[in-house]
Amino acid sequence: MKKLFVFSVILLLLCGAAAAEGVISVTATDFPCYDFARQVVGDCGEVTMLIHPGAEVHFYDPSPSDILMIGQSDLFVYIGGESDAWVDSILSGYDGDSPETLRMMDAVDAVEEEGHEHAEAEGPEYDEHIWTSPKNARRMVLALADRLSGIDPENAEVYQANADAYIAQIDEIDAAFEAVVRDGARREVVFADRFPFLYFVRAYGLDYAAAFASCTAETEPTPQTMMALIQRVNDDHIPVIYTIEMSSQAVAQTIAEETGARILTMHSVQSVTQDEFDAGETYVTLMWKNVEALREGLR
Repeated sequence: MKKLFVFSVILLLLCGAAAAEGVISVTATDFPCYDFARQVVGDCGEVTMLIHPGAEVHFYDPSPSDILMIGQSDLFVYIGGESDAWVDSILSGYDGDSPETLRMMDAVDAVEEEGHEHAEAEGPEYDEHIWTSPKNARRMVLALADRLSGIDPENAEVYQANADAYIAQIDEIDAAFEAVVRDGARREVVFADRFPFLYFVRAYGLDYAAAFASCTAETEPTPQTMMALIQRVNDDHIPVIYTIEMSSQAVAQTIAEETGARILTMHSVQSVTQDEFDAGETYVTLMWKNVEALREGLR
């Protein structure tokens, strides 16, 4: 009982008024938003992820309970890309009583999607997979710390300290990727899958080829694309082709059979399986696995 009392006092001191009035609540859409938020919030609040592990992020449709949870949150965090097209209509329905929001794409320099043609009236569409670059992840964590500090100023020092600690881990990953690219024998990666890594390859100066543009709903690449990928792997003696998490690997298997290349996973971290979630995987732990996967591909 004495130990429990001491722990309770420490938590109260760390979390100030939030502990007295009910801890701060954060609702996040996908895994990157959730992971960054839980790292920054720490013990001073509760973070909920709307899109459950294993779910398809690009086809998520909020339930009434999800909408209620967003409205009751102290902060709602979302990416703000194409997959979050539903957010604006939800927020507009709160009639002036909407929660604090943080649109993560506002925290970085978004780049236009490649491989898509849009009508001039629609304007450009921006690639939403901003977190795949650790350099962007750093800015996203900082944005979270700043917003939480504004909502809950009594715990600002805690949020900033938590953010600094996680950013230090992200910076280590960034340095590791830089070293892998610097020491690699090539600067070229091939994705026999969807391609959510535009920010990543731009961050490290990599050339790429992919079976699909971004995270399109298409399920089969064109015959011309398949032939081009096979020829590129053969001509450039590429040892590894990549798929993303939860992929069927059907396209990759065909290319591997034709070229002899190995298949490795490059995790986009947009979603995790239930097993990964239960195992405590984080953005950092998954990106360290990507460091090793990239090392193999650039040999």
